[in-house]
Amino acid sequence: MTLKYLIDENVNPLYPNQIRLREPDILIKVIGEANIPSKGTLDPEILCWCEKNNFVLVTNNRTSMPVHLDDHVAINRHIPGIFILNPNLSIGENIEELILVALASEDNEYQDRIIYLPLP
Repeated sequence: MTLKYLIDENVNPLYPNQIRLREPDILIKVIGEANIPSKGTLDPEILCWCEKNNFVLVTNNRTSMPVHLDDHVAINRHIPGIFILNPNLSIGENIEELILVALASEDNEYQDRIIYLPLP
């Protein structure tokens, strides 16, 4: 199964643009687009949207996202996963990693987990 990505509003727009160009079969949505949570939506609400719509969240929020995920799981909620971009990789390297992971992943492989790119 190909993963679907919800790109956080603070992520460089090159990410969704380049993934859409390079691998159009990967469904990419960005916070603030039509029918997607609006910019400024609180992280817990974004996690609920990801759960309901089966999207993996792609973010650079390394600080508060682990807390939000713990809170989400503690109330018996689930999320397909959260991928944290690596600031030590180039945008191109992070994009390559996201494409590879999206195309090679199994169903629920990253459920309720935070994955720091690159994968080991």
